[in-house]
Amino acid sequence: MERLWAPWRAEYIMKNPACEKGGCLFCRLKRSRNDRDNLVLFRGRTALVVMNRFPYNSGHLMVAPLRHTASIELLKPGEAAELLTLIGRCVRALKREYKPQGFNIGANLGAVAGAGVPGHLHFHIVPRWQGDTNFMPLLGETKVVSEHLRTTYDRLKPRFQR
Repeated sequence: MERLWAPWRAEYIMKNPACEKGGCLFCRLKRSRNDRDNLVLFRGRTALVVMNRFPYNSGHLMVAPLRHTASIELLKPGEAAELLTLIGRCVRALKREYKPQGFNIGANLGAVAGAGVPGHLHFHIVPRWQGDTNFMPLLGETKVVSEHLRTTYDRLKPRFQR
């Protein structure tokens, strides 16, 4: 098997920029009310939907419980239900607005699993299109994201209005 190395990713993983200044990213989002600047699309009773500021693709969303917990097994039933409901709502919104052909949905539990915010459980919803992977991240050390974050926010925000 051939290997392509991406050593520049180690700095991101080791530095953990999401929690570096001011504590937990998701707890800061919970306290803040500046949703547009923070890219928060929706606040539920026990969870929120936020755009990933460092997306793998346009429309890369995250769903996190409002309560600070790293443990999926300690979620309360209402939290677990709302998280799953919001993941479904994200998929529906992205399908309507971007028409992806598939999704990567998951959670990285713990730093060794790749969690950028290992202390606060969150799920990633990444829309995918046929042919959306290319050589740029591996060889060019550059990720091509086809749309500005503000444009993505403006397109998705109405999909999350009550």
